Amino acid sequence: MPRPIRRIAIIGFGEVGGIFGNDFARQGINVSIFDILLNSKRHRKQMLSKARACGVRAADDVKHCVRDAQLVISAVTAASSLDVAKETGHLLRSGQIFLDINSVSPETKRNAAKHIEKRSAKNNRAHFVEAAVMGPVPGQRLKVPMLLGGAHAADASVQLRSIGMNAIALSINIGVASAVKMCRSVMMKGIEALAVECLFAARHFGAEDSVLESLAATYPGMGWKDRLPDYLIGRVAEHGLRRAAEMREVAKALNSVRLTPTMSLAAADRQENLVREMAQRGLPFDPGALFSWRSLADAIARKPAPRSKKKILSKSARQK
Repeated sequence: MPRPIRRIAIIGFGEVGGIFGNDFARQGINVSIFDILLNSKRHRKQMLSKARACGVRAADDVKHCVRDAQLVISAVTAASSLDVAKETGHLLRSGQIFLDINSVSPETKRNAAKHIEKRSAKNNRAHFVEAAVMGPVPGQRLKVPMLLGGAHAADASVQLRSIGMNAIALSINIGVASAVKMCRSVMMKGIEALAVECLFAARHFGAEDSVLESLAATYPGMGWKDRLPDYLIGRVAEHGLRRAAEMREVAKALNSVRLTPTMSLAAADRQENLVREMAQRGLPFDPGALFSWRSLADAIARKPAPRSKKKILSKSARQK
């Protein structure tokens, strides 16, 4: 019988890390966190304040974050996922679970697993478990559906469910759960990108009501005349850069099976471009306000982007 999990480390304290950390701490679990922003003079104070509000301990580095944890959760950006596995592998001990919940390709997950299981103490290895998060975390929190993969997925699923998570072991092979996530993302993030392009154009032509009426008639019950458009476009406005990075991981997955990722790369560009257009026009996303896609479309249309800022942002985007 696996031991109850009482100590958890979370690497990456963004939206998901913050929600999980808060919910674990409320159960009385000892939670330590580390985020690269803790090393930033600009962001450190804000991150420490967030940690205190969530009831978790902020560590000064990855080593001190994971040292005593039974469960280590990697919740970073897609671009940082493999680097975190490389940095963490040699720090882990026998029996520690490294749960990689990042949205990356099956190949990236398999590479991460090698760094965790081969770099931890010889003949005394940590356990790598991949996780594919199958829905938005903010609405469902710990109850968000999660598919697990790897040799230790079955045992991990029992332990994770005991602390309130909705985890199901899918496969003993690393990469299958992530393939489910990647293939699903082609559809889900593709729909978001299509919604931006379709409805912003319709708004420009004064045709959005008729377009939404037609979509509602063709796909009844989806909510095209209700909050669905705001939800789809709002997700892009808030998380477009991260979602674009995830779609480029999808493209890697598709290329690995010799399927040209035409739609996935286009969706990545559309997701990223909306966030870039908002930044160029000084239109920050306000998570505390009721989002309106119509208001955003109008604001972008009536406020041209300054040319100098456009060049700077484009260069910055390429560097990322």
